[in-house]
Amino acid sequence: MTGVRPRLPHPIVVLRWLRAGVLGMVAVTALLYLVVANRAGEQITAAQRTTKAIQHIRAAYDQAGKADDALDAVSGTGALDLIGTGADFANATARVSSHLTSATEGNAAGERGLSHIQFVQGQLATCVQMANTAVLDGAPALAKAGDALDDAREYDGRDPVPFTGGLRQSLRDLEMLEAAARHDQLRSDWRDPGLLWPLFIGPAAVMLLLVCATGGIVARRFRRYPSPALVVALLATASIGVTMCTTDPLSAAIALPVLAAAGALAYLAYRPRLAEYRFPRS
Repeated sequence: MTGVRPRLPHPIVVLRWLRAGVLGMVAVTALLYLVVANRAGEQITAAQRTTKAIQHIRAAYDQAGKADDALDAVSGTGALDLIGTGADFANATARVSSHLTSATEGNAAGERGLSHIQFVQGQLATCVQMANTAVLDGAPALAKAGDALDDAREYDGRDPVPFTGGLRQSLRDLEMLEAAARHDQLRSDWRDPGLLWPLFIGPAAVMLLLVCATGGIVARRFRRYPSPALVVALLATASIGVTMCTTDPLSAAIALPVLAAAGALAYLAYRPRLAEYRFPRS
C-alpha cells in the first residue's frame, strides 16, 4: 500500500498568503504606532513640564547666588544699619520665590518633591528673615544669613546628605531630585525600551521572513527577481519601528503616510506574479 503524497498549495496561493501576511505586519506596525505615540505623548508632555521646572530651579539657584553677592556687597560697605540689605538682595530673593512657585507646577517627584520644594521655600524665608534681623544685630548676624544661603551639605561618612546645606545647595539637591524623576518619566511604561523593542521589532522580523519566503518562491517558481518595492516596503516599515524605539514618536503626518506607502508598495510588489494566474470564483 503506497502512501498518498500531500498536495502542496499552488505557488500563487502561497504568494497570496504571503501578501496578506506582509500587509498585516504593516497594519500591525501602524496600530502599534498609534497606541504608543498617544501614550508616549502624554509622558513626553509631562517630562517637558518637568524640564521647565528644572529650568526654574536652576534660575532660582542663580538668583540665590546674586542674593549672596548682594549681602557681601552690603557687608563691605560697613553701613548695614543705614542701607539695610539693599534692593538687590530683596529683588533676588523675590525671584527665587517666584521660580520655586513655578517649579511646583512641573514637579515630577510626587509628594517627596513637593515636600522638598516646601522645605526650600522655608529655607528662603529663614534666610530673608535672618538678613532683615541682621540690620539690627550687625555684621556677625549678616554673616550667618550668608551662611544660610551658601552652607555646604553635611556628610554621613563619605556620603553627602541631601538637603542639609544652605539654600543654594538645597536647590542643587532639588534639581537632582527632579532630574531623576524626569529620567523615570522618559523610561517608564510606553517609553521603556524593554517594551518598545519587542513590540516594533517583532512585526518587522516577521515581515522580513515573509519577504524572504516571497523572494524564494518568485526566484524558484517564476524565474524572476523579487520586486525591489517589497524591500523598500520592509525598510520603510522597519524604520518607523526603530525610530519609535530610539527617539520621540514621529508626527502622525510623517509616520502614517510612510506606512501607507509601505503597504501600497507591498501590494504592488505581488501584483505582477498574481496577475499571471486567474482562478475562477467558487
